[in-house]
Amino acid sequence: MHSLKLIAASAMLAAVTLAGAAEHVAIKRPVDVPPSADLSYSIKARQKGFSLSGDASISWRVTGSRYTLSGDTRAALFGSILENRSEGAIDGFGIAPAKFVEKRIRRDPSTTTFDRAGKSISFSEGKETYPLIGGEQDRSSVTWQLVAVARAAPEKFTPGSQWVFFVAGRRDAEPWTFKVVGKENIRTGVGALETVHLVKLPPPDSKQQTLDIWLAPAHEWYPARLRFTDGENEFVDQTLEKIARK
Repeated sequence: MHSLKLIAASAMLAAVTLAGAAEHVAIKRPVDVPPSADLSYSIKARQKGFSLSGDASISWRVTGSRYTLSGDTRAALFGSILENRSEGAIDGFGIAPAKFVEKRIRRDPSTTTFDRAGKSISFSEGKETYPLIGGEQDRSSVTWQLVAVARAAPEKFTPGSQWVFFVAGRRDAEPWTFKVVGKENIRTGVGALETVHLVKLPPPDSKQQTLDIWLAPAHEWYPARLRFTDGENEFVDQTLEKIARK
């Protein structure tokens, strides 16, 4: 009986391991990387019971087969509360990060490294490593990879369609699934825009942060609005105010 229990436990462990491995797959889709631009946003937020306002900026640059992506979020009275930078190449999968650095207020920067030669993802804040097999993103680049995929196949971004990416954060990585909600008209600093609204689906029973993205097809599919939500009462909502093409 004890042997049977060991065999059953081993089988269950193997099944879990295979299921985890199956989540991290290389998905190669057609991509059309958007042109370089600087995007400015207004911010409304509620954090730890306080209502905040501010602004954010995103700088997206493509030069040949290389890209850089940097962002800075600032809140009134607090100054810069989040800075990040992603850099790397454009390859057959689309955006291919080499390094992602994130700096939050009152915390040291964290670095996520995508070692193309060693084919692994590692973290300055954790000991976990993941295999690098193609198509992996960081938490900043994933939005722009989504833009690149949408630009290449806009007819496939229909309500209910789902798009999966393997995304690395500060200390680990996991699949992110985006679901197309539908077309929505929103007001922005560049006028009323028809957008495609997507939502990041949290895993079942998860309390993780959710993410809504509104992409603007009339403006190169740039993100016109992003909303990060933690639970019911905390959120950061940023709306496009200005586009400067480079």
